[in-house]
Amino acid sequence: MSTGPFIGVRACVFDAYGTLFDFASATRGCRDVLGDALEKLTALWRDKQLQYTWLRAAQGRHADFWQVTGDALDFSLDALGLDRPGLRDRLMRLYLTLDTFAEVPNVLRQLNAAGLKIAILSNGSPEMLASAVGNARIDGLIHHVLSVEEVGVFKPDPRVYQLAVDRLGVPAAGISFQSSNGWDAYAASSFGMKVVWCNRYRQPKERLPGHPDREIRSLAELPPLVCPAGTPST
Repeated sequence: MSTGPFIGVRACVFDAYGTLFDFASATRGCRDVLGDALEKLTALWRDKQLQYTWLRAAQGRHADFWQVTGDALDFSLDALGLDRPGLRDRLMRLYLTLDTFAEVPNVLRQLNAAGLKIAILSNGSPEMLASAVGNARIDGLIHHVLSVEEVGVFKPDPRVYQLAVDRLGVPAAGISFQSSNGWDAYAASSFGMKVVWCNRYRQPKERLPGHPDREIRSLAELPPLVCPAGTPST
């Protein structure tokens, strides 16, 4: 895998959950109730959330990400025997105001200074994304917030990645797409985008079509890969 900067990037498009926003911050906000079950719930909730997007897409039975997130939480609470008064509602409220990863605001400022178009492309519903972006106070650093609801199908359907091309007016080869999800990174690569896999969770390489162009551990490593030569990176 190459390590040098990209050439010809005009836009940076980010996945939201796990890439910009830390989905685990919702369960951490309920540490007082969850105790030792916190990590198990975090992992199972996320796994079922993604599984339900894929299964609904395969069945042609779309529902928005808010419903999917709630359904996945219901399954997970039931599976782990976590029957606590008010816990479900508390977790769902917290999901609307997830923390960003620490480096995110500064990275977005650097990319804006470089004159790049900045967008989010996410499974999240418009309302979920607006809440997360506004709570994090990064709305002034994001030019487009794109939800799969515009095409009515979840990632990794190619129509989702085409949405970014159409709305930004930039060809796939001129977009650097960033995701912490391996399957998402590989799908965007297969579609034709330049891809930076922010492999925060040290996942093994996927056995799927496509191949990320760069692999990093934190978005703090991103600006030198996409900013034009001579642009300040700090």
